[in-house]
Amino acid sequence: MVYFDVKTVGELINEFYEQYKGPGYVDELRVVNSWKQVVGPFIAKHTIDLAIRNRILFVRVDSDALRNELSYSKSVLLNQLNNQVGKVVIDEIVLR
Repeated sequence: MVYFDVKTVGELINEFYEQYKGPGYVDELRVVNSWKQVVGPFIAKHTIDLAIRNRILFVRVDSDALRNELSYSKSVLLNQLNNQVGKVVIDEIVLR
């Protein structure tokens, strides 16, 4: 009798990304995708770019005043983003 290792499509996609993009890539995508939910539609609308490198989330916004306000909330945002994924994916947020 032959047994097959049955996997869900989601498991196969995760394996693919981890093999070709590196471990933790799917978790990084989940952090980026949860940005709007964590910060709300107003801040998300003024966010130009999000990128994660070496466990640091780089956030580019289109307003100096908004960047200044977000700088006061970096630790709260960091905790909420990691909580969305269920584990620590990012260690720092850099606002540009």
